[in-house]
Amino acid sequence: MKTNKLIFALLITFFATNCVQKTSLKTVVVHLTVKGRQDIKTVGIRGNGKPLSWDKDFLMKTVVKDSLYTVTITTRTAYKFAEIKFTVNGEFELQNKPNRRVTFNEKSDTTVYKAVFGKIE
Repeated sequence: MKTNKLIFALLITFFATNCVQKTSLKTVVVHLTVKGRQDIKTVGIRGNGKPLSWDKDFLMKTVVKDSLYTVTITTRTAYKFAEIKFTVNGEFELQNKPNRRVTFNEKSDTTVYKAVFGKIE
């Protein structure tokens, strides 16, 4: 009986430690160009995976008013990518179109992602 309990405990430990993907610290530097818009009050990112959310903007910083915005996001994740969309004044880009996919750099902890609002390049 003790042998069965010991084997069961070892199996649980083995599967618990080997079935979980390893997490790593990832930094994503995002540069967004906005063309043809004026009177921009807020620019944000929404997406999956903390610290992002589909319900609330993760605000970007203004580099050039009504034109260029940036943000640096650092998070611990086991995922290889994140899905995002940008917002301007709370309005989503790419309505009824697929989300953007930011694939994390495998060779570095830092990924640089450049985009134009409303356009997939």
